[in-house]
Amino acid sequence: MYIMSTPTKHIFSYINESIRTNWERPGFSDYGEKTNYTYGEIATQIARLNLFFELAGVEKGGKIAFCGGNSSNWGVSFLSVLAYGAVAVSILPDFTGPDVEKLVNHSESQILIAGPVVANKIKFENMPGIKAVISMKDFSILYAQTDNYQKAFDHLDAAFAERYPDGYKPEYVHYQDDNLDDLALINYTSGTTSAPKGVMLTYRSLSTNCTFGQERIPNSPNDNIVSMLPLAHMFGMMFEFIYQVAGGTHVFFITRLTTPILMKAFQDCSPYLILTVPLVLEKIYQKKIKPMVNKPLIKFLWHVPGVNKIIKNKVRDGLMAAFGGKLKSLIIGGAALNGEVETCLKEIGFPFLVGYGMTECGPLIAYVPWQEFAPHSCGRIVDRMEIKIDSSDPLHEVGEILVKGEACMIGYYKNPEATKAVLMEDGWLRTGDLGLLDEKGNIYIKGRNKNMILGPSGQNIYPEEIEDLVNSIDEVIESLIVDRDHKLVALVYPDYELLKTPEYADKDIKQLITSAIKNINKHLPQYSQIADVEIRDQEFEKAPRRSIERFMYK
Repeated sequence: MYIMSTPTKHIFSYINESIRTNWERPGFSDYGEKTNYTYGEIATQIARLNLFFELAGVEKGGKIAFCGGNSSNWGVSFLSVLAYGAVAVSILPDFTGPDVEKLVNHSESQILIAGPVVANKIKFENMPGIKAVISMKDFSILYAQTDNYQKAFDHLDAAFAERYPDGYKPEYVHYQDDNLDDLALINYTSGTTSAPKGVMLTYRSLSTNCTFGQERIPNSPNDNIVSMLPLAHMFGMMFEFIYQVAGGTHVFFITRLTTPILMKAFQDCSPYLILTVPLVLEKIYQKKIKPMVNKPLIKFLWHVPGVNKIIKNKVRDGLMAAFGGKLKSLIIGGAALNGEVETCLKEIGFPFLVGYGMTECGPLIAYVPWQEFAPHSCGRIVDRMEIKIDSSDPLHEVGEILVKGEACMIGYYKNPEATKAVLMEDGWLRTGDLGLLDEKGNIYIKGRNKNMILGPSGQNIYPEEIEDLVNSIDEVIESLIVDRDHKLVALVYPDYELLKTPEYADKDIKQLITSAIKNINKHLPQYSQIADVEIRDQEFEKAPRRSIERFMYK
């Protein structure tokens, strides 16, 4: 069990030192594009934006929203807002224009920093409280209520030269680091199961996550990271960005996310750490590993003592090479990993683990080094946090997971009802997740409270566990278990590429998958058996973190 070893260190205590120490080192790069910043250039851009805010009369402590895809300038924007003393409001760029406008208005932001795609889908007149919209692409003024913003922008070069006549230097870098309990960020959730909520996180929450990363997963200026998760989502923001800047790592931002681009980026950048969601790794397994291990000879040798070790090492080395060859650990978040995939990766000794977190904890709740990772778990509670299971027997009886500690949010912005529903008076936070806790403190998630299906005789059915079994069928990419008239129905999206091969010519897809599900049913209690199968011709709709939008398929 992790214990609190040191006091929480402010994110800017790390970043101040990191920038000064790594002034000439590469900091941010937009992969495949021309934008590159050293840490000194990052600091200079922060200073320019902060001076612009000052000249324009932007209030410290006020809200500044930013909405755009992953990029170096997203990173500069975020750091600039916090360094100035404003509250950052992060909005996912996947939202529609009207939804972005709604969240900007709800947050009472005075400025919006918008990426090109976002800028083209919003209407400035629908955000009456916004005093200015700034381009994330080049920090120019796209819209201003009054002319002081344009004047500040036009005068910026001269004002910067006047303030820093000898240029901006490392010794000038000192961002406030004595405000741990001040509000730092309002992060709007993706709205997977409900309307987006503005999660209020203090510097203490961000800092305890960053401190944990620096102490338990140390990085260095010699390391590279590929930023591919949405930076407006806490998992990506904290562990592909804030914690990386704190360690002086070179961050490569993927501005256009496709599988070929991503795999090439891994090859070119050789990241020391990869953060991903189960779907990405499961696809890699289906396309690269499974065809190899399913070859008759490999299948046979897989179980031959002595030889199997050589075979498994070869498979692992091939996978490591595909990720750039310098990978120390791959961390999976967002949902449980398919059991078949997990078992195979464990057998070959691939350095992976499943963690656990949520936006309301900024985000990390549980982690363990991959060498200690217990199969089917999601780690142990992290430093400066507590955990308990709301059941009479946490070892055997599933209950809601409750957490408490420095990382927990202070509430949902302007939503006291939603805050009261999850944040208890004694500080415990209801996660909405159901799970168990073993003797060593390993956490086992069984599903979401909202997703649980009540069986015909009152039995608790956890659809995620059944989906895991269905997803292990060779011909299945992903699935969803739903309750239809008190019967369980499997909605299945097949692997259509696989089904195009000669082996599957003239075979009935539904019949094939139904037959496999009948075998699965043999190992399930009567009340949780699948009664019917529906074949989908399109992928399920996904949230930005690549989890299925379950509410759309009830």
